Amino acid sequence: MADQRSHFHSELDALESSILGIAERADHIVGTAVDALVNADVQMAAAVSREGAALAEVYVEAHTRWLNLMALQQPMGSDLRMMSALLHLNVTLERTAAQCVNIAELARLARGLPTSDRIIRRIEEMADLVRPMIRTAVHAFQRRDPDEARLLPAMDEPVDEINRAMYREVVDCAPDERLIEWATHMMMAARALERIGDQAVDIGEQVVFLISGEYHGFSDEGITGRS
Repeated sequence: MADQRSHFHSELDALESSILGIAERADHIVGTAVDALVNADVQMAAAVSREGAALAEVYVEAHTRWLNLMALQQPMGSDLRMMSALLHLNVTLERTAAQCVNIAELARLARGLPTSDRIIRRIEEMADLVRPMIRTAVHAFQRRDPDEARLLPAMDEPVDEINRAMYREVVDCAPDERLIEWATHMMMAARALERIGDQAVDIGEQVVFLISGEYHGFSDEGITGRS
């Protein structure tokens, strides 16, 4: 029995390492996707799509391993919480990678259209904000550090502010129809980056769940319990 549990925890550690590897790669492709977008670089965008497809394969493999562990080991207590958190982490990171692919696809649509330096700066600023959020969320998960996880809502606030302001940036591009078309694509990219920030916050919530055994949703004031 002891050997079985030792094997289970070895497999669990390996699964966590595999899933966290998705996070490291997702952090990188956020930057690459935004570079492709603001430069309308279709070759770079294609590279992001390929990396997104590769990460989707890792996600499926990790999910299969997760299912096998659940079926064979039937974990309880803290092990079950870890399995639950890893499942959530795997899904969340796959969605983050998918958002990066969506951003890269907008690079193709934006190619050849006039641009706004101001909007480009705002998009780049959002990327510079969400990438540290991914790293903070993953670091908190690795260290099982709920205090670090609680930093994420405050880190997300400026991301939300830029996203909310993007509509006005688009309106200000009138009456140039082609510029508005480009700006609309940027507004969609801003929404994708805002979702990536939210996904990092979701990971932080899982850290608190992993440590406390209770699910808590972060609020602007800190943490509020949700049953």
